[in-house]
Amino acid sequence: MSPAASDAAPDTVVLDLDGTLVDTVYQHVLAWRSAFLSVGVDIPSWRIHRAIGIGGDRLVEELAGRAVENAVGDEVRRLHEMRFEDLLPHVTPTDGAPELLEGLRGRDLKVVVASSGGRESTERLLSVLGAAEALHAWVSGDQATSSKPDPDLVRMALEKVSGEAALVIGDTVWDVESARKCGFPCLGVLTGGVSDAELREAGALDVRDNPAAITADLDDLLKRARP
Repeated sequence: MSPAASDAAPDTVVLDLDGTLVDTVYQHVLAWRSAFLSVGVDIPSWRIHRAIGIGGDRLVEELAGRAVENAVGDEVRRLHEMRFEDLLPHVTPTDGAPELLEGLRGRDLKVVVASSGGRESTERLLSVLGAAEALHAWVSGDQATSSKPDPDLVRMALEKVSGEAALVIGDTVWDVESARKCGFPCLGVLTGGVSDAELREAGALDVRDNPAAITADLDDLLKRARP
């Protein structure tokens, strides 16, 4: 039976990283804004924010079109990584993120991070999180054929720990969509700046302010999290 076809209670929790476990969304907005301006493309910050959570391989075309992607897409991504690295000292875990990971691990769940970012960025942010020992595994966007909102990252995360059914936790509609395409429920958090209404409209099982609020209701939420 494929994971998406399973109707069992989740044995795995797949967590997004940026905006969910580490407070990076607005640093990414600033970094992308600066990167676009450096190549002469003016994308308003609010539009960039709306696209955060899409894989970097898609974001340039999503915001600026195919012609810009073809001409300078790789350069924009390179500049974004440089700008974002400069902002890393200002990144902290979201409220209750380490405790949520410990709580999930303590309930005998397989805990996996699925990040849209590249391998190096993911490693740096996991170091900021300081809870690597609570993870069974992690996957990064450059390991997947297609990034979020496609389901590849969620499927890879599940396969990496031989999971059967997952609960996904994320801060964007792209997380909810990738979970839905796998047939799994998704809990939303507001730490990425996406509204409660938008996350629910996308199909989120429920929405909480932050990881700390999920931990407070964790047993009840896990009972509800059947595919």
